Amino acid sequence: MRDIVNTEQAQAWNGPEGVHWARHQDRWNAVNGGFDEPLLDAAEIATDGRTLDIGCGGGRTTRLAALRAPQGHALGLDLSGPMLAEARASAEREGVTNVRFAQGDAQTHPFAPGSFDSAISRYGVMFFADPVTAFANVARALRPGGRLAFVCPADAALNEWVTAMATLRDLLPVGDFGRQGEPGMFSLADPDRVRDLLASAGLTGITLTRTEAYGIWGHGAEDAADFLLGTGPGRHLMQQAAPAAQEAARHTLTNHLRAHETKDGTVRLRSTSWLVGAVVSAG
Repeated sequence: MRDIVNTEQAQAWNGPEGVHWARHQDRWNAVNGGFDEPLLDAAEIATDGRTLDIGCGGGRTTRLAALRAPQGHALGLDLSGPMLAEARASAEREGVTNVRFAQGDAQTHPFAPGSFDSAISRYGVMFFADPVTAFANVARALRPGGRLAFVCPADAALNEWVTAMATLRDLLPVGDFGRQGEPGMFSLADPDRVRDLLASAGLTGITLTRTEAYGIWGHGAEDAADFLLGTGPGRHLMQQAAPAAQEAARHTLTNHLRAHETKDGTVRLRSTSWLVGAVVSAG
């Protein structure tokens, strides 16, 4: 990797967290896939469009963007080697040939100026160490009139997986879960901060639309609880607790999730996010 400045995130996503996401791409796509169509629609990808996918992870949205542009192409950029390996394997398996993936840092990656018509991201822009620099670099990579569209979580209290984890507050050191204003899942939850960041990066026509989608977190409450506690935040909390507290936490979370079981046995939780759009000035 060249020019990596977001070293803390690079270390995390090339370690256990990246391995976890790579191994469970199908499950994370089931959780977050409800935002794919709104995201791609907002990007207005043409049949010959050139699309950049920022923080592409396992590459699901990159491949979908490429399929919308059979005469164009899509590039997925991510810090995580394990997830990019999964992205490349999935593209080959699915026969998506107008796509490629690169390991790099959106803050510093040497994009050719004006080389993309659109840039997208599904939950890949909240972890920038320097978001103004990162968004400005992405904006330079877009042609005049090019569109940026991304999805990022809104207020933590509006996301049912956070509510579920909050039920463990008496058993695990949950603390200020869902904190805003720093690199992390909810760093862009404040719409005014998003507007300021994008305007500082030289983007215009900024819009934020609150969007909801229900994701599948598991097949039965026990499976969903195991998955939630196996995520990065879940593992971090469980590792700090004694075995008895861990077992109690698993039991409490399972009971909470039973209320979210559907008739087909899946556990569905509502996620609330901002669908953000912006444009590179044509002037």
